[in-house]
Amino acid sequence: MYKVFVNDKPIILTTNVEQETNFKNYLLNTVNIGKVIKELNTTSIKEARLIHKNKDKLLKKFLKKLPNVIAGGGKVYNEKGDILFIYRNDKWDLPKGKTEGKETIEETAIREVTEETGVSGLEIVKPLDTTYHIFKRNGRYKIKVTYWFEMTSTFNGNLYAQVEEGITKVEWLNKEQTKEALENSYANIKALI
Repeated sequence: MYKVFVNDKPIILTTNVEQETNFKNYLLNTVNIGKVIKELNTTSIKEARLIHKNKDKLLKKFLKKLPNVIAGGGKVYNEKGDILFIYRNDKWDLPKGKTEGKETIEETAIREVTEETGVSGLEIVKPLDTTYHIFKRNGRYKIKVTYWFEMTSTFNGNLYAQVEEGITKVEWLNKEQTKEALENSYANIKALI
């Protein structure tokens, strides 16, 4: 099963057909994805479920429905165990961004974290879950596929918000601050933390 978010409402990719309650079922092969997005954005349904019999083909078939934007990002810990957050579009988020040229997804994640926050000396510890969300640019829907990595850094310098990317704050947040920030964050980020 996969979750693809439209704002904070999920599209669930699944092989199970369940009785509809506060969600709607659609067949993945024949679904009009634009109609599903519109329904999630304009009605009170909590989620949409796209059903396909072969669980191994669920994600591949879904990703063909819209153009894909590939991104890499980091859940970065400092020596105190604080997590690096950015504040953009009035929400707390983790640093991430699109791949450029022929860089690997790991190179993308490290470059984007550094560009968006000013933090250097990043080391990847392990890959985390990949997240999926649908967004609209220039009147067209796209799927952002973000590959996340747990990282560490001993960086103690000044944090730098990449203003041209709409970032207004960069902060190391402790456990209590992280919990508070997640109340004003995205479903994908809540799932990663």
